[in-house]
Amino acid sequence: MAERDNRRGGGGTRRDREDSNPEFADRLVAINRVSKTVKGGKRFGFAALVVVGDQKGRVGFGKGKAKEVPEAIRKATEQAKRKMMRVPLREGRTLHHDMEGRHGAGRVIMRTAPQGTGIIAGGPMRAVFEMLGIQDVVAKSTGSQNPYNMIRATLDGLSKETSPRMVAQRRGKKVGDILGHKDDAPAAAAEPAEA
Repeated sequence: MAERDNRRGGGGTRRDREDSNPEFADRLVAINRVSKTVKGGKRFGFAALVVVGDQKGRVGFGKGKAKEVPEAIRKATEQAKRKMMRVPLREGRTLHHDMEGRHGAGRVIMRTAPQGTGIIAGGPMRAVFEMLGIQDVVAKSTGSQNPYNMIRATLDGLSKETSPRMVAQRRGKKVGDILGHKDDAPAAAAEPAEA
């Protein structure tokens, strides 16, 4: 019994720490009313889908169910904060490379974009990019239109995002070796033509 109380106390302090971090922004993506038919009539419940992020490269999503809307949103927000992931951004505004994400029947394509493009994406994907802090991206959903699947597919694609620093670290090289120098590029292109 004492052990259980200690664990509860530890969980409470973590939750208090999360609540004391006001830097997270959240976006309600979808709310669904569900009904259960019982002997006396119908009982209604609500399911909420929330995306949470710090707009600096961290994002997460959560879903919550309750009899009332505010409680469902609160549960979803707490779950989203627990399941956050970090995504490397180029210049803090766009993706490093194009990618594709899948989840079930959901399929999304995300592409880098030049400065000033804005977020060209629909519905749930837009919420993920805004909470992540991306300013320029072009995205298209070509699969399921279910918001749960779209968000999971988007996060699947973002989890594959790698920065030049991560690639260099994995290969044991310097970032300059991975990116290549602009002066070397024309010379390297000319060499195979001569041979």
